[in-house]
Amino acid sequence: MSSLLTPTISFANASAAHVSQKPSPPPPIHHALSQRIHIPSHVYKHPAAILLELCTSMKELRQIIPLVIKNGLCDEHLFQTKLVSLFCNYGSVADAARVFEPVEDKLDALYHTLLKGYAKNSSLDEALSFFCRMRRDDVKPIVYNFTYLLKVCGDNADLRRGKEIHGQLVANGFASNVFAMTGVVNMYAKCRQVGEAYKMFDRLPHRDLVSWNTIISGYAQNCWAAPALELVLQMQEEGQRPDSITLVTVLPAVADVGSLRIGKSIHGYAVRAGFDNLVNVSTALLDMYSKCKSVKTARVIFDRIEKRSVVTWNSMIDGYVENENPKEAVAIFEKMLDEQVEPTNVTVMGALHACADLGDLERGMFVHKLLTRLKLDSSVSVMNSLISMYSKCKRVDLAAEIFNDLREKTLVSWNAMILGFAQNGCVSEALNHFCQMHSQNVKPDTFTMVSVIPALAELSVTRQAKWIHGLVVRSCMDKNVYVMTALVDMYAKCGAVDTARKLFDMMEDRHVITWNAMIDGYGTHGLGRSAVQLFKAMQKGTVRPNDITFLCILSACSHSGLVDEGLRYFDSMKQDYGIEPTMDHYGSVVDLLGRAGRLKQAWDFIQKMPIEPGITVFGAMLGACKIHKNVELGEMAANKLFELNPQEGGYHVLLANIYATASMWSEVAEVRKIMEKEGLQKTPGCSLVELRNEVHSFYSGSTDHPQSKRIYAFLETLVDEIKAAGYVPDTHSIHDVEDDVKEQLLNSHSERLAIAFGLLNTSPGTTIHIRKNLRVCGDCHDATKYISLVTGREIIVRDMQRFHHFKNGTCSCGDYW
Repeated sequence: MSSLLTPTISFANASAAHVSQKPSPPPPIHHALSQRIHIPSHVYKHPAAILLELCTSMKELRQIIPLVIKNGLCDEHLFQTKLVSLFCNYGSVADAARVFEPVEDKLDALYHTLLKGYAKNSSLDEALSFFCRMRRDDVKPIVYNFTYLLKVCGDNADLRRGKEIHGQLVANGFASNVFAMTGVVNMYAKCRQVGEAYKMFDRLPHRDLVSWNTIISGYAQNCWAAPALELVLQMQEEGQRPDSITLVTVLPAVADVGSLRIGKSIHGYAVRAGFDNLVNVSTALLDMYSKCKSVKTARVIFDRIEKRSVVTWNSMIDGYVENENPKEAVAIFEKMLDEQVEPTNVTVMGALHACADLGDLERGMFVHKLLTRLKLDSSVSVMNSLISMYSKCKRVDLAAEIFNDLREKTLVSWNAMILGFAQNGCVSEALNHFCQMHSQNVKPDTFTMVSVIPALAELSVTRQAKWIHGLVVRSCMDKNVYVMTALVDMYAKCGAVDTARKLFDMMEDRHVITWNAMIDGYGTHGLGRSAVQLFKAMQKGTVRPNDITFLCILSACSHSGLVDEGLRYFDSMKQDYGIEPTMDHYGSVVDLLGRAGRLKQAWDFIQKMPIEPGITVFGAMLGACKIHKNVELGEMAANKLFELNPQEGGYHVLLANIYATASMWSEVAEVRKIMEKEGLQKTPGCSLVELRNEVHSFYSGSTDHPQSKRIYAFLETLVDEIKAAGYVPDTHSIHDVEDDVKEQLLNSHSERLAIAFGLLNTSPGTTIHIRKNLRVCGDCHDATKYISLVTGREIIVRDMQRFHHFKNGTCSCGDYW
């Protein structure tokens, strides 16, 4: 296409075009009447008639009616028809019917006018009922009767009755009428029968601009962007010049295919044709540029528009949100308010999305108050956005209040609330709401599953993983790439990495996130070689690795000591794929080097970073210093962390542990004194184990579990057994107490309590699954190896970083974690 190149708009626009571009507009009512009966000329000149012509509102109309009655004009056909028309225009079909019914000698025009009113302001049933009455009263249909009814059928997506109207239209001899058949095309397209719509279009004896715009809109609105673009080419080849409606129709299709080149071509055409000054065309252009990832160009267009509609503002806000620039989205929203443009529900949903992405609770609450004042809180879509905003701003309690107050909860409402709970670590609440949703016969969709499956993954319970997998299969969602990816990730996080790989291999279609999930799964299980093999297979395929892929493979290499491979992948990321490393990537390299004991190399790497090192980087360095007992570098890393995040007590604990390992007890005391002064606390260790559908929680040193006495007594006996097998407690990090007390403190660690509970309450041979919120300590890791040896049990521990599979006295990590 030399001058243009694209399609898409709503049928609302196409329908508007029907009004503005009709091939032969109907004559004025008074002209039609004068052809049938004689109306005295003084009736047209009467003040009441003039006032009715000038009437602009229902309020004015009600002031004029007494004048009509007073002058005895109620029986005049002109006034009857005009009153019916005005009442219909102002949305009061009931008043129009009260004028219509008493008329004894009803003209056909009166019927046609009232039918139009029913079609525009009432239900489809009422409109069709009145059409049937017209037929009973022997009123001959005109073409506009059918176009009005077809539009209502399309708006209601009522294909069955749309076909009936189509049949009536043909039976009444309008099959060759371009205007009527364009209405048929529009109806089929709105009923998502694009093939039928094109058949009707293809049979048109003559195709005018309106019919072209209608079929282009039909394809574009039904997600057939490429054919819509082809139709614009065909349209020009047949001599039709696109107008502004065509452009507004076609630009969203350009956005759907993401072709900036075509979009620029259409923009050029709009400028040459003088359409770029129209606000609807400019708005469609900025929306297209935003969706084609050229938001800067969109902003230039936005700034040039002198009279912006609220749709223009909404498009700019959404453009920034979609291009991950929520800060600018909020700025545009605030500018809109400053210019006193009243927001719509679309506006506040965009603003709430931006606040959610920023995690800006204060601004989000301001938008909440604003939408309440504007009475937009009756919109379920707005309230769903509000639920999402509060959830992302860590106030899931407020999100739950809004959800509970919703009178009509949609599937989107349930999804938003389930996801909100899952994102905030409220796993039980997420699962409870999923079950409630199921009990209320609300059928889950793929988004529901993608929200609830990660919540189950956090529980790390294989039995529940199998349950949700079965539900996915029964719901026929096992071909959806995102649902299956979530299942792969879930099984890996539940310790069943082999099952995860089986599902991965069964998938016909794999997204980059699918590969990432499987590579990360291998990494967290310490299967670095398997992760590398899978990454190499990915490189040979068509799916291109992204920044997350490299994070996963770097982590996998780090947990398995594959230092050289990891460094090679880090270099390849930018050299071969053009991906700029982020702070997380640099942190992963520091972790890779640090775990392997190459602490000086790790520190030198930090000093040479092209960006200012952040918490991720120094945190990895401090953790490595803890593993390898390096006091000097540990102090340097800790001091940097105290500057960046002085309120995080975990870093102080790590430094204190480094000092304790080196028997630097005065330094340990100093760190603890600082923590006490600043009110910093160590995160208490917590381990979870499931037994008979119930999750049991154990905190380090806790005695509040019903079986506590039995658990501690069992541990004393168990420790004697593992000591006999060769276990030696590591008490170097504890001082100021006797040796036997040191051992008691070690024995009260949360994972040991959970393991003891599992051993006491399950039959021999049963695998024990433990989940811990912190990293497994060295002594517990050593003790668990011996426990697996003397009990003959397999014990799987998932800590905050990775899985440990203990069996026959060894761990899958090879003591490298």
